[in-house]
Amino acid sequence: MDVLKRNNVTVSGAGQRALVFVHGFGCDQRMWRMVAPAFEAHYRTVLLDLVGAGHSELTAYNPARYSTLAAHAEDVLAVLAALHLTEVVLVGHSVSAMIGVLAAIQEPERFSRLVLVAPSPRFINDAGYTGGFEQTDIEELLEAMDNNYLGWSGAITPVIMGHPEQPELAAELNASFCQTDPTIAHHFARVTFLSDVRPELPRLRTPALIVQCSQDALAPLAVGEYLREQLAGSELVVLNTSGHCPHLSAPQATTAAIHHYLGTAPAPSQ
Repeated sequence: MDVLKRNNVTVSGAGQRALVFVHGFGCDQRMWRMVAPAFEAHYRTVLLDLVGAGHSELTAYNPARYSTLAAHAEDVLAVLAALHLTEVVLVGHSVSAMIGVLAAIQEPERFSRLVLVAPSPRFINDAGYTGGFEQTDIEELLEAMDNNYLGWSGAITPVIMGHPEQPELAAELNASFCQTDPTIAHHFARVTFLSDVRPELPRLRTPALIVQCSQDALAPLAVGEYLREQLAGSELVVLNTSGHCPHLSAPQATTAAIHHYLGTAPAPSQ
């Protein structure tokens, strides 16, 4: 199968180096539309849909293969190989931040830096670790999702997005969730919310920027502090905004944080 078609890869920009954007659960590459164009003057921007999301090849989604995040990391590496890319900057949101970490551990020569937006290596609390949820919380979340996916989506997307003063943001996220195949969404939700990438973190050698919101119902600040401690050479930036999707709710602040980290400047206004 053509991996570029499988992952609905879109390439833009004029730069020599590549900036690769990977979306989170229930979303697709369109969620980067207010951030990615700001880098096209300096980078070749690459956007993709995880298999099972957006306009990817849904028939390629095999639950057995995608029972761990590692399969998605392998897909990202396959896309980079097909485009003959090395030393890329990968920008991953939420679960795809961890997918990016796994990919960079597997083939470090492919990456120069990572930008981890609202990341979480483990959503469930553990001894000495605050992930934000108890095991029972996640079990109840997944059960509610199984019982009534559309109702669950309508209830949880405002919590994920934050910014109740901008209901259109939660409405967009809800629409994205509702467009996802429910069977695939149920499966990927379990993989996402039950995953534990913490044992892999010490193996990462790629420098990383951790971008978190000051108030995030899915990834509390303790998660960002934990990642900064675990990832050698990492930096933590806390945006003064709420929610789990700053690339939608605070795109200018998110873009500025990435620009600062990469040492680039926005293109002049025309």
